[in-house]
Amino acid sequence: MGKKPIRFGVIGCGLMGKEFASAAARWCHLADVDFQPSIVAVCDANPAATEWFTEQVPSVKSAYSDYKELLADESVDAVYCAVPHNLHAQIYVDIIRAGKHLLGEKPFGIDAEANALIAQAVRDNPGVIVRCSSEFPFFPGAQQIVQWVNENRFGRIIEVEAGFWHSSDLDPTKVINWKRRIATNGEYGCMGDLGMHVLHLPIRFGWKPANVRALLSKIVKERPDGRGGQAACETWDNAILACEVETADQKFPMVLSTKRIAPGHANTWFIRIQGTEFSAEFSTKNPKQVASLPYSPGGVQAWHVADAPYKSAYGTITGGIFEFGFSDSILQMWAAFCDELTGGSEMKQPFHCATPEEAAGSHRVFTAALESQRTGQTVAIDWRD
Repeated sequence: MGKKPIRFGVIGCGLMGKEFASAAARWCHLADVDFQPSIVAVCDANPAATEWFTEQVPSVKSAYSDYKELLADESVDAVYCAVPHNLHAQIYVDIIRAGKHLLGEKPFGIDAEANALIAQAVRDNPGVIVRCSSEFPFFPGAQQIVQWVNENRFGRIIEVEAGFWHSSDLDPTKVINWKRRIATNGEYGCMGDLGMHVLHLPIRFGWKPANVRALLSKIVKERPDGRGGQAACETWDNAILACEVETADQKFPMVLSTKRIAPGHANTWFIRIQGTEFSAEFSTKNPKQVASLPYSPGGVQAWHVADAPYKSAYGTITGGIFEFGFSDSILQMWAAFCDELTGGSEMKQPFHCATPEEAAGSHRVFTAALESQRTGQTVAIDWRD
C-alpha cells in the first residue's frame, strides 16, 4: 500500500525552506512510515528564491509572489512558513483561517501581543494542526534525556541548565540583516530567534519558570549596512536568564541562555539536569555522547559517558553505529508533524513537535526577561490563563 501524500506549500523560500525540501527528498531514509510530504507550491517575494524550488524540486507545480494566492491553492493541504518575525501574526493567522495545517518558525509572533493573535486563531480553528519548529530535541541524545525524565530517574532536581549558542555574529564585518533590527526581529532579539529551542524541553517537562532575572547583552553595536556605511544593531546579541522553577513538590534554579556571539560554537544546543539520584547532560557539540551520573547514598559519584546509537524517534535505514546530525533532526521533526497530520493523537511514537501553547509560554518568559533587563529586578511570571 502506498504512503499517504501530504501536499505542502512553503511560504518563505530561504535557508530553512530549502532544509524542508531536502528533508522531503530524503523521505526514503525513514523506515515504516505510511505518510510522505511533497512540496507542490512555494511563495516568496523574491523570484530568485522560488526559482531554486522550481528548478530543484520536481513536485513543485506553482510559484507565487503573494502568499494569499498560495493559500487559495486547493492542492495545498499544509504550509511551512519561515518569514521574519514581524510577519508572523498576519501570515500565520491567515494560514490557519484558510484551513491549512501549519508548521511555523519560532517565536510565533514578534511579541506577546502578536502571539496572542495567533493563539486566538488556533482556538478558533480547532481542526487545524499548528506546531512550532524546534528540531534539536529529536537528537537521539536528547530523546534519551526525555526518556529519563519521563521515568522520574532524577529524584529531586538540584538545578537545570539549557542553552543554544552559536558564533555567526562574532564577526563585526558581517553585513547587518533583519535579525539586528527591532522592526523585523522584535525587542526579544536573540531570545525570540533562539529561545524556543531552549525552552521546548523544560516547558514540555512542566518546568515553567516562576520568575526570571535577565542579563541581556548588546556586544556588536553597529555593522556594515551593505551600502558603504554603518547601521546600528538594535537587538540583543546574548541573553542569560536565571530562573526559579516551582512544581507541585519541589523548587529549583534553572539557567537558560541564548547566544549569537559564543566564540568557538558553530551551533550548540545543550541541556544539563542535576538530581539527587541521577544527573545527565547532552550537547550537540558532541552529538554521539550522552553523559549520566547515577547515585545512591554513600555510593561513588562517577560520570558515565556513552555513545548514543543512531536510534531516533522514527526508525531509519541508518545503522546504529553511525552519526546523527542536524539534517537528521530536521527529518525527524518533519516526520513527527506529518505523523500528527495523518494519525492525530495516535502517533507512531509519543514525542510531538512544539505546540502553540509551548510557544506562548516562551513569550511569557521573554516578556518578563525584557522587564527584568529594564528594571534590574527579578520579575515574576504569571502562568495563569
